[in-house]
Amino acid sequence: MGELALKQKLFRWMEDHRGIIIVFFVLPLSIIFGWVMKLHHWIQCKMISAHEGHDKKVKTVQQKVRKWCDLMPAERKMMCTARPNWQSLSTTFFKKDQCHQIPIPLYDILDLNTEKMFVRVEPMVSVGDITAFLVPRGYTLAVCLEVAEATLGGLAMGVGMTTYSHKVGLYQETILAYEMVLADGSLIRVTKDNEHRDLYYCLPWSHGTLGFLVALELQIVRIKPYLKLEYMPVRGQKEYCDKMREVSGAIDKDYKAPDYVEGTIYNKDEAVIMVGNFSDVPPDEMFKINCISAWYKPWFYKHVENFLKTGYDYEYVPLQDYLLRHNRALFWVVETMIPFGNHPLFRLLLGWMLPPRIAFLKFTTTPGVRVMTFTKQVFQDIVLPMNQLEDQINISHEVFNIYPILVYPCRIYDHEPHSGQLRPPRQEQRVPGTNYGMFNDLGVYGVPQQVKERKQFDAVDAMRKMEKFTREVGGYPFLYADTFMTREEFDQMFDMTAYEQMRKKYQAEGAFPHLFDKTKPEIDVIEVGKQFMDPL
Repeated sequence: MGELALKQKLFRWMEDHRGIIIVFFVLPLSIIFGWVMKLHHWIQCKMISAHEGHDKKVKTVQQKVRKWCDLMPAERKMMCTARPNWQSLSTTFFKKDQCHQIPIPLYDILDLNTEKMFVRVEPMVSVGDITAFLVPRGYTLAVCLEVAEATLGGLAMGVGMTTYSHKVGLYQETILAYEMVLADGSLIRVTKDNEHRDLYYCLPWSHGTLGFLVALELQIVRIKPYLKLEYMPVRGQKEYCDKMREVSGAIDKDYKAPDYVEGTIYNKDEAVIMVGNFSDVPPDEMFKINCISAWYKPWFYKHVENFLKTGYDYEYVPLQDYLLRHNRALFWVVETMIPFGNHPLFRLLLGWMLPPRIAFLKFTTTPGVRVMTFTKQVFQDIVLPMNQLEDQINISHEVFNIYPILVYPCRIYDHEPHSGQLRPPRQEQRVPGTNYGMFNDLGVYGVPQQVKERKQFDAVDAMRKMEKFTREVGGYPFLYADTFMTREEFDQMFDMTAYEQMRKKYQAEGAFPHLFDKTKPEIDVIEVGKQFMDPL
């Protein structure tokens, strides 16, 4: 008990002084870390790409898998990629040391096809890389995440959603083809209309448990250099929920929805809804251009909050600025690390150092810090039906009381029962006359109000209540975050029928971990929650 009390005191001291620690130690080291990683990737890409094309790199992966196949059954560990845990965006730390690790050094953009409107990439290409490549050429991914460090392969094997998803659906709907190395070392191309159609719908949300992704083709869209971004402050919960349903096209399939839609909820009764359309800037409105992602600018969510006071307005935002608008503050997570980070003087002098590299933060996370932080912070993205948006906000307020809350509308398509891990939308969730329901991402990130007030916060009870609500309404949590479900509850939430069939058909059983085991927290969240439930 004495050791636990000492750890709690140390953690509380770190919490009280976290801004100073982050600014003077974490940010400089994070910058250096980022430079080192970029240099490492550059050297790796140059060395490999100079001597081997994509096909040769894939053959090397196949050879390593076949060597695993040649091992005696008793000697085989289940396979996973050799990419360190700290390089992923997941909050969990999967025990890769207990697996046979296969290097996947695939970092290249392979082809841009502007006739068929797709880009072919290797899985380790990042969102930052592809945005810098596509936008100057007049294109962007149909679904482009806001965090530059995210990899396109990670999103493909997990899930992705953004403010264009009310038009096209989840990231997986924009993937034209997957190129996979299976457990026997064979290479296949998977599309929704070839002989591997059954696997196509199971690869999303599989988190690398069905094979190794070595390339993918992604849908792109043509763009204009700017986005005309309108800010609409709305007061009253029913009013802003109804407005979100209206502008996303959730009520009327023929509604001409804008190109981009998102909402930021600042409390139960106030929100700002943003709609954006590709645009040129009229000559007489050049003064309305705002480079919102410049290092000295206010954090985006703080900029948006001002419209609650000033009322409706619009501006023209360079598209690349818009696509990475949440990157500097990692939505609003950086405020919990650096409470004074949005101060004009800080932004002017040190804003260029933001954001801290997520990989570095994970790299420096000790088991003790991991245990303590999971009980005091929330990082959740949850896919929920938009017809129950009010209920989502109310339950989030009850169990977390964290604001702002992020809302991105998204189509969830009916691909027939038992065709993938997501179940078809229920009848009452569908947009009338379509084969999809309008859902939304509910993004809850930060420190619960009870923790801020140093009151008792039961993280386990809160998350299990949220998961119970999610199961009941037919929703799904993003599996990059901590989950608190039992295996039975997991199987109730996700449709595992086709997934289990694919594991047998494509020899993944015994070769790759099961999805539940791959994504569950590496710590006993129930037991840890009991230990750290008392206020510090």
